[in-house]
Amino acid sequence: IGRTGRVVVGRLARGEDLLEGLARVAAENGIRNGWVEAIGAVSRARFGYYDQSAKKYGYIERNEPLELLALTGNVSEKADAPGRPFIHAHVTLADERGNAFGGHLAEGTMVFAAEFRISEITDVTLSRNPDSETGLSLWR
Repeated sequence: IGRTGRVVVGRLARGEDLLEGLARVAAENGIRNGWVEAIGAVSRARFGYYDQSAKKYGYIERNEPLELLALTGNVSEKADAPGRPFIHAHVTLADERGNAFGGHLAEGTMVFAAEFRISEITDVTLSRNPDSETGLSLWR
């Protein structure tokens, strides 16, 4: 059973990659296991969906300003990159008409304004390993 440890809150800089920025904050604060949330806006977005039959991600790019309605995800480590925090997050975004869409957050989503919270989880080690059944890298 994990416990909540430190909670890091802040904002990312305009123009920063959202996924890379969250991973940087986790690394700078020594967080290897945790939960992440964010809200704000992005100037462009890249997000994906997982094709379960093909066992691979497809990506959608939106090169326009969007509201970041919600970002939720976790911080763990991949077995092939120990000691380096890996952010797995999903986003819900909306356009100027309020149409909402989203998926798996990918690099290439650029921050306009983003406020985040990363909650450390202690007393457990969350490690991602390849799962042959799904083709994903999942917690052990």
